[in-house]
Amino acid sequence: MSDAANLRKNYPRPLLYSVLFIVSAANVFNLGADIGAMGAAMQLVLPKTAGLFTVILGVGSLAGVMLVPYSTYAKYLKWLTLSLFAYVGVVFFAHVSWKEVLHATVFPHFEPTKEYLTALIAVLGTTISPYLFFWQASQEVEEVRNKHGEKPLKRAPSQAQEQLGRIHLDTYLGMAFSNIVAFFIILTAAATLHAHGVVEITTCAQAAKALEPLAGRFAFGLFVCGIVGTRLLAVPVLAASACYGVGEACRWKTSLERKPGEAVRFYAAITVATLMGSRLTSCISIR
Repeated sequence: MSDAANLRKNYPRPLLYSVLFIVSAANVFNLGADIGAMGAAMQLVLPKTAGLFTVILGVGSLAGVMLVPYSTYAKYLKWLTLSLFAYVGVVFFAHVSWKEVLHATVFPHFEPTKEYLTALIAVLGTTISPYLFFWQASQEVEEVRNKHGEKPLKRAPSQAQEQLGRIHLDTYLGMAFSNIVAFFIILTAAATLHAHGVVEITTCAQAAKALEPLAGRFAFGLFVCGIVGTRLLAVPVLAASACYGVGEACRWKTSLERKPGEAVRFYAAITVATLMGSRLTSCISIR
């Protein structure tokens, strides 16, 4: 049973609807940010406006979810994210004081300023992203449904050790790789951008320059692959996680493995969430 179904079964409806509203609103804002980031990144390599690519990639993401099961969709797009390991390679081309890195990692610098606290809250906030509350539980349920021979642990408790072992391994490896890459992104930015006086990154072009020591004139292309690949994977997750919660609370058929005709209201909700995120990004870009 998923998180939303558990809330519906065990808690008052006002609490259920309040949680769903907050999670849905947070996911739509995150969705808009991801779609906007893809548009801004594509502008680095193609001489068109970011707004145009925002619309194209938003609609393309929605079409991918509608036409292809997410398990298949993710299987191919995940290879684009390998470009993120370029940040690991950059530190071996840039001058890095590993003694200073080790000291700063173990004993981080702290400043009691508004800017520092804002950044700290942003970093901590992304470690408990709202989509996890519904997406991860719902995805585990779908994997059990899709794999022949697997059953819910309530019905097949003998599978518990194997299933929990798989979940532990998947979680630990995923968190390890994501944190290693995040660490090297920070380190790369410090060794390339900050070392040359760039202390405020406000555009994708500035961020892409961190890859120049490794990729040279191909830095923009490598950066775009990483941004677009991770966002194309994330957009369906952000849209669907809120819709999983709403759908399960309302007893809809919910599954990214179903065809749109088999879960009409679920896919309609995903469409609305994606279009709202795209619209939100467009409005911010215009202003």
